[in-house]
Amino acid sequence: METFTEIVRLRAEDDKVGLRFEDQSWTWREVVQEGADRASLLAALVDPAPADRQVHIGVLLENVPDFVFWLAAGPLAGAVVVGINASRSGPELARDIAHADVDVIITEDKLAHLVTGTGHSIPDERILNVDQPSYLAALAPHRGAALPDVTPTADQLALLLFSSGSTGAPKAVIVGQGRLGRLVEALVDRVSMRRDSVTYLCMPLFHGNAVMMNLAVAMRTGATVGMTRKFSASGFAKDVHRFGATYVNYVGRALSYVLSQPEDPRDGTSTLELAFGTEASEADVQRFTERFGCEVMEGYGLSEGVFRLGRTADTPKYSLGLPQNGLDIRVYDEATGAECPRAEFDESGRLKDIAAVGQMVAVGLARAFEGYYKNPEAMADRIRGADFWSGDLGYRDATGYFYFAGRSSDWLRVDSENFSAAPVERVLARVPGVASAPVFAVPDPRTGDQVMTTLEMSDGADFDVDAFGPFIEGQSEMGAKWWPTYLRVTDRIPLTGSGKINKAPLREAAWNTTDPVYIRVGKTSAYVPIDDAQRAAIEAEFRSHGRAALLPPPVAATV
Repeated sequence: METFTEIVRLRAEDDKVGLRFEDQSWTWREVVQEGADRASLLAALVDPAPADRQVHIGVLLENVPDFVFWLAAGPLAGAVVVGINASRSGPELARDIAHADVDVIITEDKLAHLVTGTGHSIPDERILNVDQPSYLAALAPHRGAALPDVTPTADQLALLLFSSGSTGAPKAVIVGQGRLGRLVEALVDRVSMRRDSVTYLCMPLFHGNAVMMNLAVAMRTGATVGMTRKFSASGFAKDVHRFGATYVNYVGRALSYVLSQPEDPRDGTSTLELAFGTEASEADVQRFTERFGCEVMEGYGLSEGVFRLGRTADTPKYSLGLPQNGLDIRVYDEATGAECPRAEFDESGRLKDIAAVGQMVAVGLARAFEGYYKNPEAMADRIRGADFWSGDLGYRDATGYFYFAGRSSDWLRVDSENFSAAPVERVLARVPGVASAPVFAVPDPRTGDQVMTTLEMSDGADFDVDAFGPFIEGQSEMGAKWWPTYLRVTDRIPLTGSGKINKAPLREAAWNTTDPVYIRVGKTSAYVPIDDAQRAAIEAEFRSHGRAALLPPPVAATV
């Protein structure tokens, strides 16, 4: 298939059940017809269509059937579906909506407040709430619409998927019709998707992982999608057994959360055959495999596309694997642009020299990057000559196997959510007495990152640990995943030669420093001083999950 539209049209006369949600089901023919109905409504709403670009549909929904229907409507109409991340605030979404040239917003009762009075310019008649009678009334005249006589080309846009950049500016990743079509064709074989497969879709559809690794692949083969409104650790096994799921995609800590739940007696004989995802720890992969009797396939990829890393039969433990399709991927020092030395490990598995860690770069593959929508600054961060810089840190061993080492610069990924340091720093800067509060990622013992900040107090001000958490708790902008796990208090934050804050030594030392360091107590607002026993427990957890190489140097070695 050359385009994603062709994949959607492929199911237009397929009477096999394609989508199941709660106690409802739709055949693929019905799913495509729902898409055609909405494409017809879209044409009536946006008339005349923009002369200089495609129509852009902003979808602000949880995983409900209408999200799937609009993901069919967009390509059928030759329009662009823009995934809107409901975890962002209303004002942030207003900026995203304007940035992405959204023409129509699709939302629901639970999320409508995020696009009510927030400053975007979309007129009320172009904000459709799928829970309101007016929505069904608007759709009624378009029921039974013919498939649009539209044939998008491979270079036209199919999706815009937002992710956070290191500067905090919105980045809308361009996903073209051709790239999505080609990717789906490749993934069908990679995940062994069959017509009799049943996929469990619980990751958010505004993210590329759910669309590319589940819905679109199931649509290509005519498999059945069992969808739930959102991921639930307690509901995961029940849903798998209820749907008879054979396949699930995941990101981040999803497997860990599932494994924290009591076992269902049916788990050992579940229908699951494959869980496909990224960033699960080796220990969680093993435990999930044993619990559900399925294969877990870990890989590394980007919403931006360009390259993927995959495991082989010979891949060492904890490694991401090797570049697929023989692509030339290297690790470069972010400051000098020179290739980093290959990684060496001590007897405990700790990386001997942090100089091996750098940014993963696809050499000569800048041409494969479709770009960020209307964001030349973000493009410049990724493109250097003919090379594509991923924005992700890694290292590779002497035999060429790659290992993930976190997010580059100010980009953090906590519990599968990407965000930048800038908005967190803005909140922390309000803490009474704080002069500066740079935020940066430190490795999580299982997967992804944890948040750490170093606080420099104003002259004459003392740090009040008992007041810090309650103050932050009172800041409405503070995201749940933005809370620092560690607080370091220092007399002077290091600066670069140009006078800018230098986060590199802070990130390298992490919590192993002679400065006072406090650790958050669970998910509460309380912090307590870290001691040697806690440091030992943290190190033990890293080792148990095969991430000892990411541990910071011991306190005695900290400069």
